[in-house]
Amino acid sequence: MKKKVLLIEDDEIVRENTAEILELANYKVETAKNGKLGIEKSKSFMPDIVLCDIMMPELDGYGVLQIFSKCKRMSVVPFIFLTAKSEMKEIRRGMNLGADDYILKPFVESELLNAIETRLKRNDAIHAKYKKSTKNEDAEILIDDFLTNENLSEYKKDTTIYCEGNNSNHLYLIKRGEVKLYKISSDGKELITGIFKEGDYFGYSSFFTKSAHSENAVCITNCSIYKILKEDIIYLIENNHQFGFHFIERLSENVKEVKEQLIQMAYGSVRKKTAASLIKLALKSSDENEIKISRSDLASLTGIAKETLIRTLTDFKDEELITTSRKIVKIIDLEKLKKIN
Repeated sequence: MKKKVLLIEDDEIVRENTAEILELANYKVETAKNGKLGIEKSKSFMPDIVLCDIMMPELDGYGVLQIFSKCKRMSVVPFIFLTAKSEMKEIRRGMNLGADDYILKPFVESELLNAIETRLKRNDAIHAKYKKSTKNEDAEILIDDFLTNENLSEYKKDTTIYCEGNNSNHLYLIKRGEVKLYKISSDGKELITGIFKEGDYFGYSSFFTKSAHSENAVCITNCSIYKILKEDIIYLIENNHQFGFHFIERLSENVKEVKEQLIQMAYGSVRKKTAASLIKLALKSSDENEIKISRSDLASLTGIAKETLIRTLTDFKDEELITTSRKIVKIIDLEKLKKIN
C-alpha cells in the first residue's frame, strides 16, 4: 500500500514540482496551498507524513504543527518543515515546537526522499515492534525492550541538559547518575525543585503540554540518560494499558514528591525542612545511610540559606543523628530524623 504524504506549500511551482517527485517515488500525495486547507485535508486524507512550508498566508507552518500536536491522530504523524530560511533561530523554533526534521529549499530530490523514508521507517518500526503488545504484558519488561531502540546520551558532570524557556519533544529517563532541576529567583538565588536518580523520569511538564521548560536541568554527576520521543511514549500508552498505568504511577510519584517539598518549604521549621530533605535523598540513595550532595545543593533543595543549613547539620551531628564529611552526610538514626518537628 502506498504511503500517503500531505504537502502544504504556498508556492505553486514548488508545490507542483515536489508533488511530482513524490508521486514518481510511489507516494500518494495530497497538496494544500496554505495551513488552513492543509488541516482540513488531513482529516479525510489521514497522511502517514506531513511536509509543510513555514512562511505561508492564512496559517503558517508553526500554527499547523501546534494544531496537529493537539490532535490525537496527527500528533504521532512525522512532521517535516520545508523552509527557505537558513537562520538557525527559525530552524530551532520549528524543532523546539516538535518538528521531526527540516529541509532547506531549494533541495535536491535525494535529500527530500531520504528524509521522508527515514522518518517513515522509524514510525513503522515502532508500530511493528509494539503492535502485538497486550494489556497483560509486564510493563518493566516492555520498557527495557523499548529503551533498546531509544537514544542513550552521555553527559558529563555539571553539563546542562536543558534551560528554562527551552521547548522539547523529549522525555528524559535516567539510566545512570543524578540530575537536579532548579529555578533562579528574581534576586539570583538558586532553588532546586527536584533531584532525580536512576530510574527517574524528568522533563515531563514540557513534554506533555508542548510548553517551554519551567526550570533548568543539570547533571550532578556523570550521567547516561534516555531521550524518549513523545510519539514513542504515546504509542505505547495507547497500545499497552499496563505500560500506561505504570507510566502514570511513576509520574504521579514524582509530582507527589514535589508537592511535599513545597509544603515543607512553606510551612516547615528549618529543622523539619532539613530532616525532610535528608530523608528524601536517603530513600533515593543506593546506600540509604549515605548521601552524596554539596552543601549548596542541599541548602537549595531545602529552601534555606547555606549558613543556616550548616548550623542545622551541626546540631543534628551533635544530637548523633548524622555524621558529616565533605559532600557526604551519613545518617545514623533515620527514625529520629523522621520525628523532628
